[in-house]
Amino acid sequence: MAEKSCSSASSCDRESCEGCPSKQNQQSFQVDANAYSEIKNVIGVVSGKGGVGKSMVTASLANMLAAKGYRVGILDADITGPSIPKMYGLRGPAVADDEGIYPMITENDIKVISINLMMPDEESPVIWRGPVIAGVVKQFWSDVIWGELDYLLVDMPPGTGDVPLTVFQSLPVDGIVIVSSPQELVQMIVKKAYNMAKTMNIPVLGIVENYSWLVCPDCGKKISVFGESHIDEVAAGMGLKVLGKMPIDPQFAALADGGFAKAQNPYLEEAYRALTASGK
Repeated sequence: MAEKSCSSASSCDRESCEGCPSKQNQQSFQVDANAYSEIKNVIGVVSGKGGVGKSMVTASLANMLAAKGYRVGILDADITGPSIPKMYGLRGPAVADDEGIYPMITENDIKVISINLMMPDEESPVIWRGPVIAGVVKQFWSDVIWGELDYLLVDMPPGTGDVPLTVFQSLPVDGIVIVSSPQELVQMIVKKAYNMAKTMNIPVLGIVENYSWLVCPDCGKKISVFGESHIDEVAAGMGLKVLGKMPIDPQFAALADGGFAKAQNPYLEEAYRALTASGK
């Protein structure tokens, strides 16, 4: 069967298509937020692969925003590998009633929801198929009573699969921050995350590189454990800003075992400025 096309396709451009019936009839997949939620900015923190410190970047940015007086929440969308509650020393179960689910609150007043706060045993594996996991992410938006927030940070699972697609389609994402590490393989995968966001018309605020170096405790020399960084060239090739370079810091690792509310990350000042400059 012949594929349908716009009757004026020969003269069609971006501007003229805005009034086209086929454009106007496109289905929106966005889900309504909970009636008791009022969220100004939704920012996704993404990575092309796991193990690059995406949750640490999410929590660091949340801490910086909270320290400046912004009302902040974290939606832990990494359903099969949640780590945000552990970082803040939070244990469930989260409270729910007929109005919805109430997020738990960290020592520094950040609201958090995660599958680990809903499970009877936080060490139980989540053995669910993609559609079920995607449904839970939607519920974290529609059923959770977030109240008034200036920023909701969404800690995404790695890759470009079901959950990132669900978040991009179902939530009103205002922008994303991509987290990478110095290896060339990871930088190649960064481009996949970037291209997915561009395909979904999601603004990319910039890139954060983690594990950039390690400071020798004896001589103070910077050691490039994962090789020399090429993030500046990669970012320039995509027209993006580098929003920070984070070293391997044992202090952050120690705080990530339950005391991350006390963590202040000086390496993400540019990322913080990018978030607040783009905010509503």
